[in-house]
Amino acid sequence: MATRIAILGAGPGGYVAAVRAAQRGAEVTLIEEDLPGGTCLNRGCIPTKVLVATADVLEKINQAGTFGINIEGQISVDVARLMERKEKVVTDQRNGILKLLKHHHIHYLKGSGYVKDKGLIGVKLAEGGKEQVNWDKLILATGSRPLELKGMPFDGEKILSSDHALQLREMPESILIVGGGVIGCEFAFIFSTLGSSVTIVEALSRLLPLPSIDKDSSKVLQREMKKRKIRFLLNRVVEDISESEGRVRVKIGPSPFLENPSEKNKQPLFETVDKVLVCVGRTPNTTNIKGFELLGVNTDDKGWVTANERMETSAPNVFAIGDLLGPSKIMLAHVASTEAMVAAENVAGGNRVMDYTAVPSAVFTCPEIASVGLTEAQAMEEGCEVRCDTVLFRILGKAQVIGEIAGHGKIVSEKGTGRILGVHLIGPHATDLISEATLAVRTGCTVKDLAGTIHPHPTLSEIMLEVALKSADMALHG
Repeated sequence: MATRIAILGAGPGGYVAAVRAAQRGAEVTLIEEDLPGGTCLNRGCIPTKVLVATADVLEKINQAGTFGINIEGQISVDVARLMERKEKVVTDQRNGILKLLKHHHIHYLKGSGYVKDKGLIGVKLAEGGKEQVNWDKLILATGSRPLELKGMPFDGEKILSSDHALQLREMPESILIVGGGVIGCEFAFIFSTLGSSVTIVEALSRLLPLPSIDKDSSKVLQREMKKRKIRFLLNRVVEDISESEGRVRVKIGPSPFLENPSEKNKQPLFETVDKVLVCVGRTPNTTNIKGFELLGVNTDDKGWVTANERMETSAPNVFAIGDLLGPSKIMLAHVASTEAMVAAENVAGGNRVMDYTAVPSAVFTCPEIASVGLTEAQAMEEGCEVRCDTVLFRILGKAQVIGEIAGHGKIVSEKGTGRILGVHLIGPHATDLISEATLAVRTGCTVKDLAGTIHPHPTLSEIMLEVALKSADMALHG
């Protein structure tokens, strides 16, 4: 008899786990109360990139004169048509997932799953009625949702989550973004390019204050934001908001993380904007799973599920993947999909472990940011003797040709061996270039190995060659 596997959640973790488990011969039931594809497809990665693509096109049109193209008349964005395109892209992808599930004979249930007992999931079907699913193994992939700040509940009108921001039918004249992390910075460039006046409030001392993102990348990003008149307030927090004549009045105070603030920094600032977008993190979708406590799954004090390297939870035969594991892992769609394959192979009798040492990150700002492996600070914390080498994108012929010269490539390598410990890119198409670096980190490649690899010319991929040559003390152009 085939192993019966139930999966709660059909995001990039859940549906991938379902496919892989079915490929391994399991009898799979996939339960989703919302839409297949999860946050990534419906309210995250894909719809935001549709907006980014439009912003990129608009940016190119605005720079058309640089390329010898004359454009007459007013250029404007039809937000309604933009949102229609976004919905079409998302719908096409969603239908593709449903066809994939059907192809692999996966039983897909649209409805709210709840725990009736160990080994038994109840489903309140969206179309009415109920169904019971018996399982031998259970995979939790219910993801996360935007985190609300105390005193700033989302209303979808003035106080927005990232979900709400993707449903706007017109661009606000002004918007204040709370949080200068990945989501906040991506939306800052989107709104700015589409015509909004943008201010970011960030509690820490730099934008993108993530351990995995190199500080020099943040510096370049902040410089480029200034060029675009995107205002950002660092070491600051939103203390209070109130409605004023149909707009939002925001009181901004000093960050509690700021040591020895000056008298000037202690003084509050006030901004009046059309909308406030809150991007301060996410919270796990565990509290809304009725009967969750019956499983006996351990969580931390914030509700994030804990799992080992095989994706096993503390409860026998219960696995967990994706955002549900929280920031102690890595909350990215491609990580969820990889964890899904690990979990699915293990529930089907395999013995695979999850490796987080070479996980690429991609930030779709302008310029783009991508990284993999260790930053210089992280490498030094681990006791490594390192060297860091940087080459500017502006030395590349292709960067000059396309008119995108801002940014650089950086390699963090181990002294003596030349082993590549980390790669950090900020520049044109950085997110497409990071895969070569990911392979280099994963395989223990040295800078000489990379420097000896022929790269096509003229391409942006030559940034990797130039930085590797410099790291190997054989610099040509950098």
